[in-house]
Amino acid sequence: MTSTLPLNTSKVNAAHKLSLAPLQVPERLLLGPGPSNAEATVVAAMNCQPIGHLDPAYLQMMDEVQDLLRYTWQTENELTYPVPGTGSAAMEATLANVVEPGDRVLVGVMGYFGHRLVDMAGRYGADVRTMHQSWGQVFSLATIRAALEEHRPAVLALVHAETSTGARQPLEGVGDLCREFDCLLIVDTVTSLGGVPIFLDEWQVDLAYSCSQKGLSCPPGVSPFTMGPRAIAKMEQRQTKVANWYLDAGLLRKYWGRDRVYHHTAPVNLTFALREALRLLAEEGLENRWQRHQDTAEFFWDGLESIGLSCHVDRAYRLPTLTTVRVPAGVDAKAVARTLLLEHHIEIGGGLGDLAGQVWRVGLMGANSHRDRATTLLATLEKVLHQSR
Repeated sequence: MTSTLPLNTSKVNAAHKLSLAPLQVPERLLLGPGPSNAEATVVAAMNCQPIGHLDPAYLQMMDEVQDLLRYTWQTENELTYPVPGTGSAAMEATLANVVEPGDRVLVGVMGYFGHRLVDMAGRYGADVRTMHQSWGQVFSLATIRAALEEHRPAVLALVHAETSTGARQPLEGVGDLCREFDCLLIVDTVTSLGGVPIFLDEWQVDLAYSCSQKGLSCPPGVSPFTMGPRAIAKMEQRQTKVANWYLDAGLLRKYWGRDRVYHHTAPVNLTFALREALRLLAEEGLENRWQRHQDTAEFFWDGLESIGLSCHVDRAYRLPTLTTVRVPAGVDAKAVARTLLLEHHIEIGGGLGDLAGQVWRVGLMGANSHRDRATTLLATLEKVLHQSR
Protein backbone atom coordinates (compact mmCIF):
# COMPACT_ATOMS: atom_id res chain seq x y z
CA MET A 1 0.00 0.00 0.00
CA THR A 2 1.37 3.41 -0.93
CA SER A 3 0.52 6.70 0.68
CA THR A 4 0.37 10.04 -1.04
CA LEU A 5 0.30 13.58 0.20
CA PRO A 6 -3.09 15.22 -0.01
CA LEU A 7 -3.09 17.57 -2.96
CA ASN A 8 -5.64 20.28 -3.52
CA THR A 9 -4.63 21.92 -6.80
CA SER A 10 -7.31 24.54 -6.46
CA LYS A 11 -5.24 26.21 -3.73
CA VAL A 12 -2.15 26.76 -5.89
CA ASN A 13 -1.49 30.46 -6.50
CA ALA A 14 -0.11 30.85 -10.01
CA ALA A 15 0.18 34.65 -9.93
CA HIS A 16 3.98 34.54 -10.02
CA LYS A 17 4.40 31.56 -12.31
CA LEU A 18 6.47 32.52 -15.33
CA SER A 19 6.97 30.81 -18.65
CA LEU A 20 10.55 31.65 -19.61
CA ALA A 21 12.86 30.85 -22.46
CA PRO A 22 16.23 29.27 -21.56
CA LEU A 23 18.64 31.77 -20.02
CA GLN A 24 20.53 34.06 -22.37
CA VAL A 25 23.01 36.52 -20.85
CA PRO A 26 24.12 39.55 -22.93
CA GLU A 27 27.82 39.79 -23.70
CA ARG A 28 29.45 42.77 -22.00
CA LEU A 29 32.92 44.19 -21.75
CA LEU A 30 33.02 44.80 -18.01
CA LEU A 31 35.18 47.87 -17.43
CA GLY A 32 33.47 49.16 -14.32
CA PRO A 33 34.52 48.82 -10.67
CA GLY A 34 33.65 45.11 -10.75
CA PRO A 35 32.96 42.46 -11.72
CA SER A 36 35.53 42.04 -14.46
CA ASN A 37 35.27 39.50 -17.25
CA ALA A 38 36.43 36.03 -16.28
CA GLU A 39 38.81 33.94 -18.36
CA ALA A 40 37.16 31.10 -20.30
CA THR A 41 38.90 28.44 -18.19
CA VAL A 42 37.52 30.03 -15.00
CA VAL A 43 33.97 29.97 -16.36
CA ALA A 44 34.44 26.40 -17.56
CA ALA A 45 35.64 25.34 -14.11
CA MET A 46 32.53 26.78 -12.50
CA ASN A 47 30.38 24.81 -14.95
CA CYS A 48 31.68 21.44 -13.71
CA GLN A 49 29.30 19.21 -11.80
CA PRO A 50 29.54 19.92 -8.04
CA ILE A 51 31.11 17.47 -5.65
CA GLY A 52 30.67 17.17 -1.90
CA HIS A 53 32.28 19.78 0.35
CA LEU A 54 33.99 16.99 2.33
CA ASP A 55 35.04 14.99 -0.72
CA PRO A 56 38.81 14.26 -0.60
CA ALA A 57 39.23 15.90 -4.01
CA TYR A 58 37.54 19.06 -2.73
CA LEU A 59 39.62 19.08 0.47
CA GLN A 60 42.77 18.99 -1.66
CA MET A 61 41.40 21.88 -3.70
CA MET A 62 40.82 23.85 -0.50
CA ASP A 63 44.49 23.43 0.38
CA GLU A 64 45.52 24.61 -3.08
CA VAL A 65 43.32 27.71 -2.82
CA GLN A 66 44.75 28.58 0.59
CA ASP A 67 48.34 28.30 -0.62
CA LEU A 68 47.65 30.36 -3.73
CA LEU A 69 45.95 33.06 -1.66
CA ARG A 70 49.02 33.20 0.60
CA TYR A 71 51.16 33.65 -2.51
CA THR A 72 48.88 36.35 -3.91
CA TRP A 73 48.85 38.28 -0.63
CA GLN A 74 52.50 37.51 0.16
CA THR A 75 51.75 36.12 3.60
CA GLU A 76 52.46 33.03 5.66
CA ASN A 77 49.23 33.38 7.64
CA GLU A 78 47.88 29.92 8.42
CA LEU A 79 44.34 31.23 8.72
CA THR A 80 43.83 32.24 5.08
CA TYR A 81 40.73 31.11 3.19
CA PRO A 82 37.85 32.38 1.03
CA VAL A 83 34.70 33.45 2.84
CA PRO A 84 31.44 32.29 1.23
CA GLY A 85 29.97 35.64 0.19
CA THR A 86 31.00 38.79 -1.62
CA GLY A 87 33.76 41.15 -0.49
CA SER A 88 31.49 42.82 2.03
CA ALA A 89 31.16 39.47 3.86
CA ALA A 90 34.94 39.19 4.10
CA MET A 91 35.05 42.81 5.28
CA GLU A 92 32.57 41.98 8.01
CA ALA A 93 34.54 38.85 8.95
CA THR A 94 37.60 40.92 9.88
CA LEU A 95 35.59 43.09 12.27
CA ALA A 96 33.36 40.33 13.62
CA ASN A 97 36.28 38.20 14.75
CA VAL A 98 38.41 40.78 16.57
CA VAL A 99 35.98 43.46 17.72
CA GLU A 100 34.15 43.07 21.03
CA PRO A 101 31.63 45.53 22.47
CA GLY A 102 33.47 48.56 23.76
CA ASP A 103 36.64 48.01 21.72
CA ARG A 104 37.90 51.24 20.24
CA VAL A 105 38.17 51.04 16.45
CA LEU A 106 39.77 53.81 14.40
CA VAL A 107 38.72 53.92 10.74
CA GLY A 108 40.42 55.92 8.02
CA VAL A 109 37.60 57.37 5.90
CA MET A 110 38.71 58.62 2.49
CA GLY A 111 35.76 57.33 0.49
CA TYR A 112 32.60 55.26 0.43
CA PHE A 113 34.06 52.04 1.80
CA GLY A 114 35.63 53.71 4.80
CA HIS A 115 32.09 54.70 5.75
CA ARG A 116 31.00 51.07 5.37
CA LEU A 117 33.72 49.99 7.81
CA VAL A 118 32.42 52.57 10.28
CA ASP A 119 28.88 51.24 9.95
CA MET A 120 29.93 47.60 10.37
CA ALA A 121 32.20 48.25 13.36
CA GLY A 122 29.40 50.12 15.10
CA ARG A 123 27.05 47.17 14.63
CA TYR A 124 29.49 45.00 16.61
CA GLY A 125 29.41 47.43 19.51
CA ALA A 126 32.73 49.16 18.83
CA ASP A 127 33.60 52.59 20.13
CA VAL A 128 34.19 53.90 16.61
CA ARG A 129 36.52 56.82 15.98
CA THR A 130 37.35 58.23 12.56
CA MET A 131 39.96 60.23 10.71
CA HIS A 132 38.91 61.78 7.42
CA GLN A 133 40.55 62.68 4.15
CA SER A 134 39.03 64.26 1.03
CA TRP A 135 37.76 61.72 -1.50
CA GLY A 136 40.71 61.02 -3.79
CA GLN A 137 43.37 61.92 -1.22
CA VAL A 138 45.31 59.55 1.08
CA PHE A 139 46.59 59.61 4.66
CA SER A 140 50.18 60.46 5.52
CA LEU A 141 52.08 58.53 8.18
CA ALA A 142 52.14 61.69 10.28
CA THR A 143 48.34 61.94 10.15
CA ILE A 144 47.96 58.28 11.08
CA ARG A 145 50.42 58.63 13.96
CA ALA A 146 48.55 61.67 15.31
CA ALA A 147 45.22 59.82 15.16
CA LEU A 148 46.66 56.75 16.90
CA GLU A 149 48.11 58.99 19.60
CA GLU A 150 44.78 60.73 20.10
CA HIS A 151 42.43 57.74 20.04
CA ARG A 152 44.60 54.80 21.24
CA PRO A 153 42.46 52.22 19.41
CA ALA A 154 42.49 48.44 19.67
CA VAL A 155 42.05 48.25 15.89
CA LEU A 156 42.98 50.52 12.98
CA ALA A 157 41.12 49.87 9.71
CA LEU A 158 42.37 51.33 6.42
CA VAL A 159 41.31 50.92 2.80
CA HIS A 160 44.33 50.11 0.64
CA ALA A 161 42.39 50.54 -2.61
CA GLU A 162 39.41 52.86 -2.25
CA THR A 163 37.01 51.64 -4.94
CA SER A 164 34.94 54.81 -4.83
CA THR A 165 37.85 57.16 -5.57
CA GLY A 166 40.59 55.15 -7.29
CA ALA A 167 43.15 56.16 -4.65
CA ARG A 168 45.87 53.82 -3.33
CA GLN A 169 46.71 54.28 0.35
CA PRO A 170 50.45 53.71 1.01
CA LEU A 171 50.88 51.13 3.77
CA GLU A 172 54.64 51.12 4.28
CA GLY A 173 55.33 52.01 7.92
CA VAL A 174 51.72 51.75 9.10
CA GLY A 175 52.26 48.31 10.61
CA ASP A 176 55.21 49.63 12.61
CA LEU A 177 52.98 52.37 14.01
CA CYS A 178 50.30 49.86 14.95
CA ARG A 179 52.80 47.81 16.91
CA GLU A 180 54.10 50.94 18.60
CA PHE A 181 50.56 51.77 19.71
CA ASP A 182 49.61 48.12 20.35
CA CYS A 183 46.68 47.92 17.96
CA LEU A 184 45.69 45.57 15.15
CA LEU A 185 45.79 46.66 11.51
CA ILE A 186 42.90 45.71 9.19
CA VAL A 187 43.36 46.42 5.47
CA ASP A 188 40.80 46.43 2.66
CA THR A 189 42.43 44.98 -0.49
CA VAL A 190 39.21 44.46 -2.44
CA THR A 191 40.36 46.42 -5.50
CA SER A 192 44.09 45.78 -5.16
CA LEU A 193 44.51 42.01 -4.72
CA GLY A 194 45.86 40.49 -7.91
CA GLY A 195 46.64 43.81 -9.58
CA VAL A 196 48.59 46.01 -7.16
CA PRO A 197 51.74 45.12 -5.19
CA ILE A 198 50.80 43.82 -1.73
CA PHE A 199 53.19 42.49 0.92
CA LEU A 200 51.01 41.71 3.92
CA ASP A 201 53.70 40.19 6.11
CA GLU A 202 56.33 42.81 5.27
CA TRP A 203 53.80 45.55 5.99
CA GLN A 204 52.76 43.82 9.24
CA VAL A 205 49.07 43.70 8.35
CA ASP A 206 47.07 41.70 10.91
CA LEU A 207 43.86 41.12 8.97
CA ALA A 208 42.95 41.64 5.32
CA TYR A 209 40.06 40.90 3.03
CA SER A 210 39.30 41.05 -0.67
CA CYS A 211 36.87 39.76 -3.29
CA SER A 212 36.95 37.36 -6.20
CA GLN A 213 35.45 39.40 -9.03
CA LYS A 214 37.95 42.22 -9.55
CA GLY A 215 41.70 41.69 -9.87
CA LEU A 216 41.26 37.91 -9.67
CA SER A 217 38.65 37.88 -12.49
CA CYS A 218 36.49 35.20 -10.90
CA PRO A 219 32.69 35.41 -10.56
CA PRO A 220 31.57 37.12 -7.33
CA GLY A 221 30.49 35.15 -4.29
CA VAL A 222 33.65 33.85 -2.60
CA SER A 223 36.02 36.31 -0.96
CA PRO A 224 39.60 36.01 0.39
CA PHE A 225 40.14 36.58 4.11
CA THR A 226 43.28 36.28 6.25
CA MET A 227 44.22 36.64 9.93
CA GLY A 228 47.74 36.93 11.31
CA PRO A 229 49.03 35.66 14.68
CA ARG A 230 48.26 38.88 16.60
CA ALA A 231 44.68 38.89 15.36
CA ILE A 232 44.24 35.20 16.22
CA ALA A 233 45.57 35.88 19.73
CA LYS A 234 42.99 38.64 20.23
CA MET A 235 40.23 36.40 18.93
CA GLU A 236 41.25 33.61 21.30
CA GLN A 237 41.21 36.01 24.27
CA ARG A 238 37.67 37.24 23.60
CA GLN A 239 35.36 37.51 26.59
CA THR A 240 32.33 37.05 24.34
CA LYS A 241 31.52 34.77 21.43
CA VAL A 242 31.99 36.09 17.90
CA ALA A 243 28.58 37.65 17.24
CA ASN A 244 28.40 36.34 13.67
CA TRP A 245 28.23 32.52 13.67
CA TYR A 246 28.63 32.16 9.90
CA LEU A 247 31.84 34.22 9.81
CA ASP A 248 33.40 32.93 13.06
CA ALA A 249 37.01 32.18 12.14
CA GLY A 250 37.41 30.06 15.27
CA LEU A 251 34.83 27.66 13.86
CA LEU A 252 35.89 27.97 10.23
CA ARG A 253 39.54 27.15 10.91
CA LYS A 254 38.37 23.70 12.03
CA TYR A 255 36.94 23.22 8.53
CA TRP A 256 39.79 24.84 6.59
CA GLY A 257 42.47 23.37 8.87
CA ARG A 258 43.52 19.78 9.55
CA ASP A 259 40.36 18.78 11.44
CA ARG A 260 37.98 19.25 8.48
CA VAL A 261 35.01 19.64 10.80
CA TYR A 262 31.79 20.41 8.93
CA HIS A 263 30.70 24.03 9.33
CA HIS A 264 28.56 24.91 6.31
CA THR A 265 27.88 23.72 2.80
CA ALA A 266 30.68 25.35 0.85
CA PRO A 267 30.04 27.02 -2.54
CA VAL A 268 32.01 24.30 -4.30
CA ASN A 269 31.60 25.53 -7.87
CA LEU A 270 32.82 28.99 -6.90
CA THR A 271 35.82 27.32 -5.28
CA PHE A 272 36.48 25.57 -8.59
CA ALA A 273 36.45 28.95 -10.31
CA LEU A 274 38.62 30.66 -7.69
CA ARG A 275 41.16 27.83 -7.84
CA GLU A 276 41.45 28.30 -11.61
CA ALA A 277 41.67 32.09 -11.36
CA LEU A 278 44.47 31.79 -8.81
CA ARG A 279 46.20 29.12 -10.90
CA LEU A 280 46.27 31.52 -13.85
CA LEU A 281 47.68 34.27 -11.63
CA ALA A 282 50.46 32.00 -10.37
CA GLU A 283 51.18 30.86 -13.92
CA GLU A 284 51.65 34.47 -15.00
CA GLY A 285 53.62 35.33 -11.85
CA LEU A 286 52.85 38.12 -9.41
CA GLU A 287 55.59 40.44 -10.67
CA ASN A 288 54.39 40.12 -14.26
CA ARG A 289 50.79 40.53 -13.20
CA TRP A 290 51.48 43.71 -11.26
CA GLN A 291 53.54 45.15 -14.10
CA ARG A 292 50.85 44.36 -16.67
CA HIS A 293 48.28 46.26 -14.62
CA GLN A 294 50.60 49.25 -14.21
CA ASP A 295 51.50 49.34 -17.92
CA THR A 296 47.87 49.10 -19.00
CA ALA A 297 46.81 51.82 -16.56
CA GLU A 298 49.50 54.25 -17.70
CA PHE A 299 48.57 53.60 -21.33
CA PHE A 300 44.94 54.38 -20.44
CA TRP A 301 45.82 57.51 -18.47
CA ASP A 302 47.85 58.87 -21.39
CA GLY A 303 44.97 58.02 -23.71
CA LEU A 304 42.52 59.95 -21.56
CA GLU A 305 44.72 63.03 -21.81
CA SER A 306 44.85 62.67 -25.58
CA ILE A 307 41.04 62.92 -25.82
CA GLY A 308 40.82 65.82 -23.38
CA LEU A 309 39.85 63.97 -20.19
CA SER A 310 41.53 64.05 -16.78
CA CYS A 311 41.81 61.79 -13.75
CA HIS A 312 40.53 62.63 -10.28
CA VAL A 313 43.49 61.22 -8.31
CA ASP A 314 47.09 62.42 -8.42
CA ARG A 315 49.17 60.08 -10.54
CA ALA A 316 51.41 59.07 -7.62
CA TYR A 317 48.45 57.59 -5.73
CA ARG A 318 46.28 56.25 -8.56
CA LEU A 319 45.24 52.63 -8.54
CA PRO A 320 46.31 50.77 -11.67
CA THR A 321 43.18 48.65 -11.30
CA LEU A 322 40.58 51.44 -11.09
CA THR A 323 40.66 54.94 -12.52
CA THR A 324 38.26 57.76 -11.66
CA VAL A 325 37.78 59.90 -14.77
CA ARG A 326 36.49 63.45 -14.30
CA VAL A 327 33.18 64.07 -16.10
CA PRO A 328 33.48 67.16 -18.33
CA ALA A 329 31.29 70.14 -17.48
CA GLY A 330 27.85 69.95 -19.02
CA VAL A 331 28.00 66.18 -19.66
CA ASP A 332 25.38 63.85 -18.17
CA ALA A 333 27.52 61.12 -16.60
CA LYS A 334 24.68 58.61 -16.31
CA ALA A 335 23.56 59.14 -19.90
CA VAL A 336 27.06 58.46 -21.22
CA ALA A 337 27.41 55.29 -19.14
CA ARG A 338 23.98 54.13 -20.28
CA THR A 339 24.86 54.67 -23.95
CA LEU A 340 28.13 52.79 -23.55
CA LEU A 341 26.27 49.85 -22.02
CA LEU A 342 23.16 49.62 -24.19
CA GLU A 343 24.62 50.63 -27.55
CA HIS A 344 28.23 49.46 -27.27
CA HIS A 345 28.01 46.70 -24.62
CA ILE A 346 30.69 48.31 -22.45
CA GLU A 347 30.08 48.76 -18.73
CA ILE A 348 31.73 51.53 -16.70
CA GLY A 349 30.73 52.73 -13.24
CA GLY A 350 29.43 56.04 -11.97
CA GLY A 351 30.60 58.02 -8.97
CA LEU A 352 29.52 57.19 -5.42
CA GLY A 353 28.86 59.48 -2.46
CA ASP A 354 30.77 62.75 -2.69
CA LEU A 355 31.78 61.94 -6.28
CA ALA A 356 28.30 61.08 -7.60
CA GLY A 357 27.88 62.60 -11.06
CA GLN A 358 31.44 63.93 -11.03
CA VAL A 359 33.44 60.89 -12.15
CA TRP A 360 33.24 57.66 -14.07
CA ARG A 361 34.93 54.67 -12.49
CA VAL A 362 36.84 52.55 -14.98
CA GLY A 363 38.23 49.17 -14.00
CA LEU A 364 41.05 47.59 -15.98
CA MET A 365 41.44 44.56 -13.78
CA GLY A 366 42.53 40.97 -14.13
CA ALA A 367 41.55 39.56 -17.51
CA ASN A 368 40.58 43.07 -18.68
CA SER A 369 43.93 44.70 -17.90
CA HIS A 370 45.17 44.80 -21.49
CA ARG A 371 45.84 47.62 -23.94
CA ASP A 372 43.27 46.43 -26.46
CA ARG A 373 40.50 46.78 -23.83
CA ALA A 374 41.74 50.26 -22.94
CA THR A 375 41.91 51.23 -26.62
CA THR A 376 38.35 50.01 -27.22
CA LEU A 377 37.02 52.06 -24.32
CA LEU A 378 38.94 55.20 -25.26
CA ALA A 379 37.71 55.15 -28.86
CA THR A 380 34.12 54.42 -27.87
CA LEU A 381 34.06 56.95 -25.04
CA GLU A 382 35.41 59.66 -27.34
CA LYS A 383 32.71 58.86 -29.88
CA VAL A 384 29.90 58.91 -27.31
CA LEU A 385 31.11 62.17 -25.80
CA HIS A 386 31.26 63.79 -29.22
CA GLN A 387 27.68 62.70 -29.91
CA SER A 388 26.45 63.96 -26.54
CA ARG A 389 27.77 67.51 -27.00
